[in-house]
Amino acid sequence: MDRTFWHKQTVNTPLFPDLLWSRPENRHHAGKLLIIGGNVHGFTAPATAYNEAMKAGAGVARVILPDALQKTVGTLVPEAEFVPSTPSGSFAQKALAEIIAASTWADGVLLAGDYSRNSETAILLETFTEKYSGQLTLTKDAADYFAKSPRTLLHRPDTTLVISLAQLQQLGISSNFRTPITYSMGLLQFVDVLHEFTSQFTATVITQHVDNMFVATDGQVSTTSLTSPQKVWRVSTAAYAATWWLQNPSKPFEAMTTFVHNKFV
Repeated sequence: MDRTFWHKQTVNTPLFPDLLWSRPENRHHAGKLLIIGGNVHGFTAPATAYNEAMKAGAGVARVILPDALQKTVGTLVPEAEFVPSTPSGSFAQKALAEIIAASTWADGVLLAGDYSRNSETAILLETFTEKYSGQLTLTKDAADYFAKSPRTLLHRPDTTLVISLAQLQQLGISSNFRTPITYSMGLLQFVDVLHEFTSQFTATVITQHVDNMFVATDGQVSTTSLTSPQKVWRVSTAAYAATWWLQNPSKPFEAMTTFVHNKFV
C-alpha cells in the first residue's frame, strides 16, 4: 500500500519545525480557552486541564464547574465559574445558557471530563455540542457520553477527540465502522485504520498505541515514537491539543503533531 498519508515524527526530526518557533510571544495573542468539567465528587480533570493549558501557552483560560463544587473548591481555583448542578452534583440542563454564553468568549472549548454518569449531563453535553460551532476538544468521560450514539460527534466539524484505544474501539462499533479496532493491531495496521476512520469521519483523533502517539485528521496520520508509554495522558494531552489548535486554527494536523513533539519528545 502507498502510505503517503503517513507522516513519521522522530526525536531529531519534528515534522513541522516552523510551528515550534512561530508561537505567539504575547499572551494577548495566544488564544482564549474555555474548560468545562467536574462534578461534586471531583474536579481533578478540569483543574489539570487548566494548569496544562497554561503550561502549553494559552493566553487565558476560564474553568466552568457545577455549583455543587463551589463550597469545596472555594478559592482553590480562582479562575472557576459555577453553573447550576443536578441534585447529585453534576451539570444540570439549565446550565446550558450560561455555558453557551461563555463559549462565545472563547476561541476553543475543552470538555475535560470528570462529569460522572448523569442523564441530565448527557443531554446538556449533547445539546451544547450541537449548538456550539467552534473548536471543540473532548477527552476522558466526555467522549464516553457519545459512545452509543457517536455519529453526530464524529461528523461534527472542528472536533478533536483525545481518547484511549478502548474508547476509539467503542466509537467504531457504535458507528458501524467496517474495520474492527483491536489491541493486537501492529503499527502499520493501526496507521491504516486511523487513515480509514478519519477519511470516513470528520473528527480528529489523538490516541496512544504500541508506544506511539497518533494524530489523525482528514485521512492524514502522524506517529511519534514515545520513549515510554504515558499512563496518565488524556487530560494533559487534550489541554495541549486545544491550546496549540486555537493558536493555529487553519493547521490543525500540523499543530497537533507539533505539540506532541513539544510535549513528549
